[in-house]
Amino acid sequence: MKEIIKHITPEKIYKKRREFIKLGAGALLSSALIKSKLMALDFKSDENLGELKITNEKFATNYVNFYEFSTDKRKAVEYAKNFNTKDWTIELSGEIEKPLVLSMEDLLKFPLEERIYRFRCVEAWSMVVPWVGFELRHLIEKAKPNKNAKFVKFTTLFDKNQFPDQNAIFPTLKYPYVEALRMDEALHPLTLMAVGMYKKPLQGQNGAPVRLVVPWKYGFKSIKSIVKIEFLKEQPKTTWELYAPNEYGFYANVNPEVSHPRWSQENERVLGSFSVQETLLFNGYEKEVSSLYAGMDLKINF
Repeated sequence: MKEIIKHITPEKIYKKRREFIKLGAGALLSSALIKSKLMALDFKSDENLGELKITNEKFATNYVNFYEFSTDKRKAVEYAKNFNTKDWTIELSGEIEKPLVLSMEDLLKFPLEERIYRFRCVEAWSMVVPWVGFELRHLIEKAKPNKNAKFVKFTTLFDKNQFPDQNAIFPTLKYPYVEALRMDEALHPLTLMAVGMYKKPLQGQNGAPVRLVVPWKYGFKSIKSIVKIEFLKEQPKTTWELYAPNEYGFYANVNPEVSHPRWSQENERVLGSFSVQETLLFNGYEKEVSSLYAGMDLKINF
């Protein structure tokens, strides 16, 4: 009897153990920190007043472009399964009050909300995704940029141990992946820093643990797995601009009247269905963002 009592777990320890199991052994990882925040539904839900038909999650999470893993969409998903985001931080620098380093805990303190957005790829396919994140402008306000800051540059993680294409003899792109926005674009209320989708943390193939979402631009502008944000005086060159400047412009605004040199952008294939629909200017967000480009020739500034 004494031997049996000796091996009974004390109630206090048992409860802690149960809580640990509930959270999962990965609770020390940033993805689990996000999960804790999201699973508690600590974000404002999108009422979907636009009545957008949300894409089935399996399509949104299994048909992806993340070249760092692979140019093959299915392989990218497979390689991303063990993506490690432990101790993730984002470095902020440039034309700001002082350099900052933010942890995922810091990022999750911003007001989270769900945003159901259209997503249009330059490859002429589209989907509708319920993201969870915070407006980028909140982070910009925390960084306190000075009057010289005209552009915001974003950089993806560079890690040859985790990204096969970065470790290739002949990488597909020049890494690390870089994107940028004009300051007024970055400050726009639609511009989101996403930490989740479908009410769950981002998976590796979707840009864990934090990515940009700019719904009126082609998907390649919505850079994934961000580790650095710089505030600059001059417009930086972005990854796809450098790769093929005649095909991928800095602005990358969705525009059915400006064809890609190798295909039309007038229509788009909807993931998960056989339907093809007409592409909308600014991906359907013309009312909200057209004023940002007043007076610009959108065919030249593509």
